[in-house]
Amino acid sequence: MGRKRRLPKELVEARISGFSHEGRGITHDDKGRPVFVDFALEDELVRYRYTKLRRSLAEACAVEIIEPAAERIEPGCPHFGVCGGCALQHIPAQAQIEHKERVLSEQLERIGGVSPEQWLPALTGPSWGYRRKARLAVRLVPKKGGVLVGFREKHSPLVAPLQSCPVLDPRVGERIGELARLIESLSIPDKIPQIEVACGDEQAALVFRHLEPLSEADLQRLSEFAATTGLAVLRQPGDESTVTPVFPEQPRLSYAIDQIGIELSFEPTDFTQINAQINAAMVGRALEWLQPASGRRILDLFCGLGNFTLPLAKSGCAVTGIEGDAALVARAEQNAAANSVSASFAVADLTEQAAIEQFRGRYDAVLLDPPRSGAAQMISAVAATGAERIVYCSCAPATLARDVGTLVNKYGFKLSAAGIMDMFPHTAHVESFAVLDRHN
Repeated sequence: MGRKRRLPKELVEARISGFSHEGRGITHDDKGRPVFVDFALEDELVRYRYTKLRRSLAEACAVEIIEPAAERIEPGCPHFGVCGGCALQHIPAQAQIEHKERVLSEQLERIGGVSPEQWLPALTGPSWGYRRKARLAVRLVPKKGGVLVGFREKHSPLVAPLQSCPVLDPRVGERIGELARLIESLSIPDKIPQIEVACGDEQAALVFRHLEPLSEADLQRLSEFAATTGLAVLRQPGDESTVTPVFPEQPRLSYAIDQIGIELSFEPTDFTQINAQINAAMVGRALEWLQPASGRRILDLFCGLGNFTLPLAKSGCAVTGIEGDAALVARAEQNAAANSVSASFAVADLTEQAAIEQFRGRYDAVLLDPPRSGAAQMISAVAATGAERIVYCSCAPATLARDVGTLVNKYGFKLSAAGIMDMFPHTAHVESFAVLDRHN
């Protein structure tokens, strides 16, 4: 094994010459090696401290901003810089949007070799209190005063000592300190590693993961907390199948897409979009481009619990939703029945070509909403559906660019439109929307 590189203790003064996709300033050290500097902006003169050294690059953290950039602003959260949840609070909202649009444009050109015929305006919403899904880390640290609840520190396994979180839904974000005190009062404060947050329109839920059994007194405290705050509390002693309500007995989580007149119910551990306003705007934009009129057949891949499928079906088209998670498909079918809409669903592993082949057939349009890994395994099958239009919603611009490049350069589509959706304000996450049309 090679020796671990010793980090220099002295601060380094440097001019920042660029800004990375991850929201870090870029400079070069005296060896010509690129240095990625947290909390530094392009054109700033800073003093930084090394946090990691490799042969080909280095990482660092800005300790002092000697000459700040004109666009630098005061972060809106006192924990910014320690907590790893946000990366861009030190630049204004519009500058964050412009940065994310540059990231998408560069990835499409560099990886996919494509650029859109039309750039769509960014879908934007509230910058604070927007986050409805999260996993909060929990740790008992007596040296820091007791139980800590929050996100991990930047580039560290340590839990950031938060008292509140302004990007979380306020029903939870304003109660971080209260949650820490609640866990301290339990008999096993050192055996609760995580709280999963899941918020619907009316109800917000907390799932407490616990590694040892909770006592009757613990359950009583959790029930009292739930009753007092209005939050639903559940416990999870094992995998997701062990999630059990503490109070109330039957929590009901749901969100509405008001402009469509659809309401979707979900379980706390189900995948749902974390930003309700952007999700509603995204669904609305998808419907505009997919034109789901009567007589049209649309294939919805990675359909989840029916986030796009049900609005499409209610608009009058024949829609088939495909998803790999059987529990989500069951929830989608329940949601379809509850909303009195007709849609077809199937369970299939969308990373396996053989599973995709069975859905070949004549479709007018395809909607893709894959995970970060993208949809590479099904691109040929998507092209073979005969669809004239593909709408692709992405949470990773690199895999979007790869897949779009394949559709354009191998299967004869054109990239008609693309744009970003600011699903995660103050973070470097880029969510994208792309429309592809088959060349006539």
